[in-house]
Amino acid sequence: MFGNFLYFIVALLITTTYQPGEDANFRPMESALLFFGLIVVFTGLTRTVFQRIERRLATDSFARLDHQFNSALTRQSVLAVVVFAVDIYGLNLSAFLTQVALFRIFPTLQALLFVGLFVGYLAVVWACAYDLHRELYRTDISRKAYVRSNIALSVPVLLPWFLLSVVADLIHALPFAAPGRLLDSTTGQALYFLFFLLLVAVAGPAMIQKFWRCKPLEAGNHRSRIEALCRKADMQYAEILYWPIFGGRMITAGVMGLVKHFRYLLVTRALLRMLAPEEIDAVIAHEIGHVKRRHLLFYLFFFTGYLLLSFATFDLIVYTLLYSRPLYGLISGLGLNQATVTSVIFSLVMIALFLLYFRFIFGFFMRNFERQADCFVYSLFNSAAPLISTLQMIAQTSGQPPEKPNWHHFSISQRIDYLKRCEADKSWIVRQDRKIRKSIGVYLAGILLVGAIGYHLNFGETGRRLNAHFMENIILGELEKTPDNPALYSMLGDLHFAAKKYRETIQAYTAALRLNPEDAQVLNNLAWLYATCEDPALRDPDRALALSQAAVRLDPTAHVLDTLAESYFATGRLEEAVAAAARALALTRSNRSYYEDQLRKFREVLQKKSRGSV
Repeated sequence: MFGNFLYFIVALLITTTYQPGEDANFRPMESALLFFGLIVVFTGLTRTVFQRIERRLATDSFARLDHQFNSALTRQSVLAVVVFAVDIYGLNLSAFLTQVALFRIFPTLQALLFVGLFVGYLAVVWACAYDLHRELYRTDISRKAYVRSNIALSVPVLLPWFLLSVVADLIHALPFAAPGRLLDSTTGQALYFLFFLLLVAVAGPAMIQKFWRCKPLEAGNHRSRIEALCRKADMQYAEILYWPIFGGRMITAGVMGLVKHFRYLLVTRALLRMLAPEEIDAVIAHEIGHVKRRHLLFYLFFFTGYLLLSFATFDLIVYTLLYSRPLYGLISGLGLNQATVTSVIFSLVMIALFLLYFRFIFGFFMRNFERQADCFVYSLFNSAAPLISTLQMIAQTSGQPPEKPNWHHFSISQRIDYLKRCEADKSWIVRQDRKIRKSIGVYLAGILLVGAIGYHLNFGETGRRLNAHFMENIILGELEKTPDNPALYSMLGDLHFAAKKYRETIQAYTAALRLNPEDAQVLNNLAWLYATCEDPALRDPDRALALSQAAVRLDPTAHVLDTLAESYFATGRLEEAVAAAARALALTRSNRSYYEDQLRKFREVLQKKSRGSV
């Protein structure tokens, strides 16, 4: 079940992080043939895989067949992700949709279209697996219901992204630009995301239970016992609902919702039909344990931690991979588009971080939270024997080997063994609570450290130096191949200027002007350095004036006129500095305060000189 969540999120990351190039990799007809050809091959291969296992039903043991079925299900689901990635990265299907105005205005619609394509791939897997699933586990659910249940169970994981993206699209589509500019800022994005994350975490369960078509549990003995148990545990909720997952034939229950007005207890009909009353009580106590131990809140916290981790480490990983000279040389040598390769690496890094984080960190806490919820039964009852018998029945009826663990649950055998330890010695309950507290403390310390690293990488001097270092390596590598490229020298000069390596800046800009004497931007930048350099030994006001005059002749814009004014000021020609600054202020439409301050500075010095103060 949780594996499907991961597949959906990976597909979403592939869709939303990839930025296509302007041109498709293939012509429309070629892309269409390859696209439909992939679908046919994928469908045929998936059907063959499950049919091959189905032919062994009469000869192999159940345990072996169960292992083969679940392995095939995992392999084909991963293959669905791979085929989907080929559609996005290889066939570049999104390039054909960028010309559609509706998709440009509402990018979420395009992403939703591709997510729907991925749902189709997984639906093929589930449809092909159905016959084997029915024969192996002796279920009477229909193929349609089996596929629909898998989709319905997994799709709600996309709800936060969908709401977040739709509202963002609407904000950017407004006729006035201020809200969009705020949303595009780093602060605006962080505040918007946190607001929506909290909103969806609080109110999302109400939408999810509607999507699942849950119905309230009718009045009667079952509801009365559950209500009494919730009162005993002092747990408030909005409703007790039937959970129609896989037709309600699974023995399972669940709880969702951070606050009582949007908190729902979920039970299946099979659970109520097949378990004794005290066993139902034990299962509900387990779900109450998730609430009382604040596991749902911690899950939200851990998800936010992933975002912080990806924010902190992403730049360093991408720079290391993408901006290393060997890799950059390989990209250039193969004739690959740099922007496309950057986007692909961006996507792959995000996916790798996601999988590692959720598999090992999130999975660790999920397993131990489940164990802690098992132990919570002792807070309401003297014994966990009913929960133990329930776990044994689940193992018998599900057909799954009791020793089989997964990344988010201990195996049923491990859960039973731990409960039996607690039956004999209640100190094991305290040990589990202590283990979780220590683990959360370590996690919190680690996430704070990662946050500090992320701040320095993204906003601090360390990040700027790393970026400059990587970019300098790329430029130097390209200059070895094209030493007569003035644009590369200009870029190198900009990097050195930002790093305050002024002698290297002068060398790079001078080389650029030797190759292209009429580059207004380089003329302007070098003039500004000569006029204002922090190192007095490198200042050359006369050279600055000559360069800035040449730049103004080529590009008489506000920032170039500002450099001319500064150059006049450096040479003592104050009246001309005031005139140039006034022209710059008249031309500018943004950052007027800076140009006003410049003009004020020149006028004040001119007035002092006129009074004989200077």
